[in-house]
Amino acid sequence: MPSYKVLTDSDVQQLLSMKDVVEVVEEAFKSKAANALVSPPRFHVDTQKGSLVFTAGAEVRDRKVIGFRVYDTFHSDSKTSTDKEQLVSVFDSETGNFKGVVIGSSIGAMRTGALGGVAIKYLSSPESNSVGIIGSGFQARTQLMAACAVRDIKIVKVFSPNEKNRDTFASEMSESLSIVVKAVNSAEEAVSDADILICATSSNTSVFEAGWLKDGVHINTVGPKLINDHEISVETAEKCQIICTDSLTQLDAYNPPYFLRATPSMERVIDLSEIVTGRKPSRASLNEISLFLSVGLSGTEVLVADAAITKANQQDLK
Repeated sequence: MPSYKVLTDSDVQQLLSMKDVVEVVEEAFKSKAANALVSPPRFHVDTQKGSLVFTAGAEVRDRKVIGFRVYDTFHSDSKTSTDKEQLVSVFDSETGNFKGVVIGSSIGAMRTGALGGVAIKYLSSPESNSVGIIGSGFQARTQLMAACAVRDIKIVKVFSPNEKNRDTFASEMSESLSIVVKAVNSAEEAVSDADILICATSSNTSVFEAGWLKDGVHINTVGPKLINDHEISVETAEKCQIICTDSLTQLDAYNPPYFLRATPSMERVIDLSEIVTGRKPSRASLNEISLFLSVGLSGTEVLVADAAITKANQQDLK
């Protein structure tokens, strides 16, 4: 019998709750601040019809793992982004022994949701109980799940241009999270009274106006953030008192450049690990607006996969 595990989406969803994943990712930020997380920018291998994209990393203090995730950018009319499988391989960072592999589409979205959850935990007001969401896809779902894992959310308003999609999102997430999720008819309605705003779209233009934001809101942006392709505006960043990202290294490595490049706001972007560890303060008042620029902290997928593999071994999951 092999000494490693091969897990799928259903295994991961059985083994790990979103709260579990948020806790793993929070520990990754603490490891990063202690220089115990190796997290280089992603890289890709290109062909004429598509690419393989790799994110690699290692944690050398507590979990002592090393590994990589790989996913493809090949176009297929028969597959959506959530149909595409990813592969996360995990090795022991001290011995090099292969621990296992996770194959499926959900682990990347759960990890990205958890990154947003950590940001909400440390940047939003502790009293936050309402969420506005622009977008109704897989990422919007896991971002909301993570928000509910760290805050006592009472009401959610979701908008996306497709009425059927936003209605389906509202119905399914209301049932799965046992909270009120309401589909609304405009982005402004979703944004204007939200304590927490989640943007998870594929839009290459701003999906809301900075003037709609209420004082004290925290914003997570998950979608495009390149110089000519960004779902939130430069004006939104200018309005924020706190701007954080999960990886300054990844942010600097973007080509085309990041949408805040060469703006005054770029100089204010700080690493979320600095706030998680208390080295830098979070919001100074309830009226401050905070922004989290999610770019993907490499290595966190490996840590989440390792947590699933560890639980599978504890439960003797075949």
